[in-house]
Amino acid sequence: MVHRIGLYPGTFDPITLGHMDIIRRGSKLVDRLVIGVTTNPSKSPLFTLDERLAMIRRECAGIDAEIDVRPFDSLLIDYARSVGASLILRGLRAVADFEYEYQMAGMNQYLDASIETVFLMADVALQPIASRLVKEIAGLGGDIGKFVSPGVRTDVMARLGMSVDAGRADET
Repeated sequence: MVHRIGLYPGTFDPITLGHMDIIRRGSKLVDRLVIGVTTNPSKSPLFTLDERLAMIRRECAGIDAEIDVRPFDSLLIDYARSVGASLILRGLRAVADFEYEYQMAGMNQYLDASIETVFLMADVALQPIASRLVKEIAGLGGDIGKFVSPGVRTDVMARLGMSVDAGRADET
């Protein structure tokens, strides 16, 4: 029995509702979804690799699908081969994402034409969400509750040394 394995790579620092939307939808396209968590030297991570792995595992625990969360620090196409992935899953939010992702997909196809890149458009309500912006908003005391789960919000606020109630919109 052949299993279709998909790979969803990213830094996930922190994992957002946009990421979770792609994970939920993408997991329906494959028998097993590997979430490959990497570091990006050009980004300043808020969370360590181990913290991000634990956060993603916690957030994905309620999804009824076979999901495997693993670290990687190699060329993406080599990692895809190593986990047996037949497709790389990428989320798109805007035209700016497409240009970069299109170039990467082309390069990956050149490196290994047997591994397809599949793009999923982010849910319209989640398109503005980016981990970088979530960190910036939280760091300036803004409410990130519309962009991340309550657990991730708590993690971010704790990491920034802020109370969990800091930046929370008034609910009256």
